[in-house]
Amino acid sequence: MAKGRHSLTAGSVALIAGLLVPLLVRNPYYIELGVQIEFYMVLAIGLNMVVGYCGLLDLGYAAFFAIGAYTTGILMTHLHFSFWFCIPFCILGAALAGVIIGGPTLRLRSDYLAVVTLGFGEIVQLLATNLKITGGATGIFGIHPLRLGAHAFSMTDYYYMMIILVVLGVVGAYSLRYSRVGRAWHYIREDEDAAMAMGVNTALFKLYAYITGAMWGSMVGAVYAVSMTAIAPESFSYSQSVLILIAVILGGLGSIPGVLVGAVLVVVLPELLRGVALFRLLVFGLLMVVFMILRPQGMWPENIRGVFKPLVGKTAGKKPGNGSALSLGGGGE
Repeated sequence: MAKGRHSLTAGSVALIAGLLVPLLVRNPYYIELGVQIEFYMVLAIGLNMVVGYCGLLDLGYAAFFAIGAYTTGILMTHLHFSFWFCIPFCILGAALAGVIIGGPTLRLRSDYLAVVTLGFGEIVQLLATNLKITGGATGIFGIHPLRLGAHAFSMTDYYYMMIILVVLGVVGAYSLRYSRVGRAWHYIREDEDAAMAMGVNTALFKLYAYITGAMWGSMVGAVYAVSMTAIAPESFSYSQSVLILIAVILGGLGSIPGVLVGAVLVVVLPELLRGVALFRLLVFGLLMVVFMILRPQGMWPENIRGVFKPLVGKTAGKKPGNGSALSLGGGGE
């Protein structure tokens, strides 16, 4: 209980500090760096639902980021849609891709699933590079920035918009974590065979996780497209998927505060190492190795016991065998 209060206090302080940054720091570089950190935060929250909550190793998460960005770019530049009207198409496109890829492949486990998601990410990037409608290797330019009336969004406006997305992502992630679906994901992550034996429809719940992460990633991609006003295939490469995954693992699998901390480290550390020029990525990689040796469970590990606290009051008076675990099954849905 005390740990939960400490997390809430730390989160509130971090939120207030984040809101004050544009008021205290006038350098555009730091504002843009803050926006980049926020993008990695929201993407890490989405991937954490797939990898951290459900235990599905996804090496192609940047593909859904690309689907959202390119859908928005194409609709806004070719069909002159407004940004807000593009959002439903981004979500639907990502959900459809999630079903097509996830439906037949989520029955696979471990390395096999990782290879499939890696291949999916590469396919999406190749399509973005070679299709005429996506602008080929040069990408899409001239995407109109967001507007409120006559006011065009500045980078500071996007900074505050991304803070709202981070807060919504955290609230949504916590809600899922303590829900029936979140508990099913946890059972699948810890022991899929045991979860299946207890009546959990593992294939269905894994598909839920994959589609949820996909839709969230595509929505973030839509915001990325209008904030940058130009997109190119290089922004959605395999290395981006790896960086997002590093943020999740470095912070702590399944830990919401942890993935936020991991996102900060993934963005800030390479910037701090610019002084070592060509050796920047080498030093960054070595630091990641040191972090994982010293903190293998992550910088802010998940509080596993807290996931099941809401069940204590419900199950305290129940007798064994009345089917509380089987209520997670998807057989009747």
